[in-house]
Amino acid sequence: MSSAVTRTPAAAATHRPTPDPATGRSRNLLLVLIALCTAVTAANIYVAAPLLPLIAHDFGSTSSAVAWIASVAQFGYAAGLLFFAPLGDRVNRRRLVAVLSLVTAVALIAGAAATGAATLAAAVLVASAATVVPQLLVPLVAARAPADRRARHVAAVIAGLFTGIVAARVLGGLAGQAFGWRTVFVGAAVLTTVLGLLTAAALPAEERRSREGHLFAGLTAMPGLVRRSPDLWRACLRQAGMYGAWSALWTSLALLLTGGSYGLSTATAGLFGLFGLSASIVAPLAGGLVDRFGAAKTVGGAYLLAAVSVPLFWLGGQVMAALFVAAIVIHAALVASHVANQTLALTTTSAPATANSAYVVAGFAGGATASALAGLAFARFGWGGVVAVAAAWLVLGWSTTAGRRRPARQGQA
Repeated sequence: MSSAVTRTPAAAATHRPTPDPATGRSRNLLLVLIALCTAVTAANIYVAAPLLPLIAHDFGSTSSAVAWIASVAQFGYAAGLLFFAPLGDRVNRRRLVAVLSLVTAVALIAGAAATGAATLAAAVLVASAATVVPQLLVPLVAARAPADRRARHVAAVIAGLFTGIVAARVLGGLAGQAFGWRTVFVGAAVLTTVLGLLTAAALPAEERRSREGHLFAGLTAMPGLVRRSPDLWRACLRQAGMYGAWSALWTSLALLLTGGSYGLSTATAGLFGLFGLSASIVAPLAGGLVDRFGAAKTVGGAYLLAAVSVPLFWLGGQVMAALFVAAIVIHAALVASHVANQTLALTTTSAPATANSAYVVAGFAGGATASALAGLAFARFGWGGVVAVAAAWLVLGWSTTAGRRRPARQGQA
């Protein structure tokens, strides 16, 4: 939260408020730690995606037969957001972050010991459901940030999130090729434990207000909260469309790159994820745009970028250069949309943790559904089917919200 300066009326007339440097440094250090924790925990959702060819070989199966595990991870994360993330409005975040980090680590270890796809999917489901720590921390970051820099602070955490996604694909693919996919799961468990507990210890003490209702009242309040807030409703649907398009393409990319069209190794295909670093670069820029111009214009520009990426991805089924450009463009579109929509979700109601949970659940539900359909489309129609799923999700995300206008100002964080 921003520092406050106590002044007399006379002093107020002649002096501008002076920020407390110690408070600012403390806030910035905590922001860095939260961004690192977010990177590590977000990677857990995608840790299996670049390893699918190795997992399939280990289990004596085909890559397309185990592709559904990537969708399980996203459905698990959506379930965790429904049940755990709204608790940020009710319980102490320190304890919740620590417990969920340990549960995630145990589930990842269980996944490393799995002997079949069903057992691995169950472990991935639990790990993904418990790895909702970033969405417990984002509302805290937004609440503590200066009002005129709120979107930029949220963007810093989102940059950490996308850096973690890139690391899961690049480092996961390289480490999996060198040491085996089970070692990658164990390493993820160790990092989750260390960063999760460090972050929990560093969080500021909170005096949680007593709230009526049961522990999971935030879950039951979500539908009404979304109905009462057109801003939140729009943010949810637009991010579901954007995230679904990205997820359909990105979770299927390893299948394209290691398949007949390109025939790359798992490690080489994993290096393709380096193009996702464009998201980490775009995030602070998007935060500045939201703070200056509002969420609506930023999201509109992001959808235009995503629309440009679709034909590039289709061409990328045969032309590697087109795939390079498409990867950069879709990541830039996704992160710009995410910064704008999440800032809006965090500031549009009096229950930011619950509103944020509804927003991210919508996004991941859209992503998980699109991933599942993309896996089926790839098996039946090839890469063109995956691109068609992504295009359909973009159309749905924009067309279902384009006719409903917001009477108040848009996304001023």
